[in-house]
Amino acid sequence: MKLVFATANQNKANEIQSLIPPSIEVLTLNDIHCSEEIPETQANIEGNASQKAFYVYNKYQHNCFADDTGLEVDALDGRPGVFSARYAGESKSAEDNMSKILLEMKGISNRKARFKTIISLVINGEEKQFEGVVSGVILSQRQGEKGFGYDPIFLPDGFTMSFAEMDSSQKNKISHRAIAVNKLVEYLKNLPEK
Repeated sequence: MKLVFATANQNKANEIQSLIPPSIEVLTLNDIHCSEEIPETQANIEGNASQKAFYVYNKYQHNCFADDTGLEVDALDGRPGVFSARYAGESKSAEDNMSKILLEMKGISNRKARFKTIISLVINGEEKQFEGVVSGVILSQRQGEKGFGYDPIFLPDGFTMSFAEMDSSQKNKISHRAIAVNKLVEYLKNLPEK
């Protein structure tokens, strides 16, 4: 089976490729010569994932899956949420985004947060969504050099290392994206052969 993963983010592509069984060939947007910016104009991450998957399916006639991920911080009323990538501005700077959250969280004792990933799979025009959630807390300063995005300031529940201190195999076992991808993979394994 061939599926397009609607991303231009090589980090995300590498992370997901390591989780997908070899019987499923994953193509990227580069493989289908899609270089335009795919719209993400919905009010929540479920809507964005759906919008991206249907955009590729409708325009390029490829079965497709797309993901959207948000960091939801309790004390910030669920922000940055759907705006996680551009929380500190359109430059999408991870450093700026982390600095903004650390500043907003200064002096706040409730540091509970969760990463949520939604994967929207569109096969033959029909959609199914898969959710992965990891709860944790926002650290008071960056810890670790690995990972990307908000990884250095997120400490998952039950662990003493931030996502940015874990190697990719450790993170892939527990991450929000891994949980959603594993649900996707189980679903794909059980699809009838056509």
